[in-house]
Amino acid sequence: MEVVENSKTGVSYWKIPQSKLRIRTGNTPYGQGVFACDPIPAGTALGEVRGTIIQGSDYQSDYCMDLGENQSLEPHAPYRYVNHCCEPNCELYQIDLEDESGVEHPMIVIEASRDIAVDDQLTIDYAWPAEEAIPCGCGAATCRGYIVHPDERELAVKLHSRGA
Repeated sequence: MEVVENSKTGVSYWKIPQSKLRIRTGNTPYGQGVFACDPIPAGTALGEVRGTIIQGSDYQSDYCMDLGENQSLEPHAPYRYVNHCCEPNCELYQIDLEDESGVEHPMIVIEASRDIAVDDQLTIDYAWPAEEAIPCGCGAATCRGYIVHPDERELAVKLHSRGA
């Protein structure tokens, strides 16, 4: 992706290769977020979430994505700033690509799961396990109250009520 600056506004944004869609980072109540500069139709692949692949099951950061098999992806901007929402407008997909020697390499792609309007924040459902859940402030009509997998909401409520 290429970083482009609007000479009139001074706002920088990322131009998605082979696409005229533009996204930008901006401030949110929770830090940085990623926003649409153009309307994005549902089903549009926004791009690859690139970053550093970390080996080891004990790696943690505020941004890492679990790839399974003791691997995590520490994403680079802009997609490291995609925030959680209980009613997300994007989804992440893992594609395992095989190189010439037969070794698989994971690739994460972000796709719009519904139409996204200009200036809407791009969001995904983090779907964390109940043991790692924290209070959610996404503001969605169906907010689960915690950043947690939908199937583990009740467990998260129990754990938090006990002070876990």
